[in-house]
Amino acid sequence: MKTTRILTLAALAFLLVVSPGIAADKDIVDTAVAAGSFQTLVAAVQAAGLVDALKGDGPFTVFAPTDEAFAKLPAGTVESLLQPENLDQLRAILTYHVVPGKLMAADVMGQSDAATLQGDKLAFAATDGGVMINGASVLQADILTSNGVIHAVDTVILPQ
Repeated sequence: MKTTRILTLAALAFLLVVSPGIAADKDIVDTAVAAGSFQTLVAAVQAAGLVDALKGDGPFTVFAPTDEAFAKLPAGTVESLLQPENLDQLRAILTYHVVPGKLMAADVMGQSDAATLQGDKLAFAATDGGVMINGASVLQADILTSNGVIHAVDTVILPQ
């Protein structure tokens, strides 16, 4: 029984060390596409003309709203943002989810805020339930990419 526990812990430690490297050969956009839970975000990034930027060298930290996060927005919001006359607003919202540099979960826990590519700051807070970014909960942290890191969040974070 003791040997089984040790082997199980060793296997888990191996997975934690090796697993992040699996996705690290893909950039932020390709990793988001492959994940399957960021389809709305990817469509918005494409519509806003930000694909090349997020495929760039980086590094970037993306607080990526899941498809469920976008579904929580009022009906018609996403469709409206995708209209050509609203692309500046869409770009502002999307770049508000991106921080220059590579902030792992431990880094986020060690600071109170960070400046975004949009220009404003995101506020970080540690809670018993995990990490909050401007009120959005981090669902999955430290999804490594070749040009940064993605943290999946449960809410679309809107600039103030």
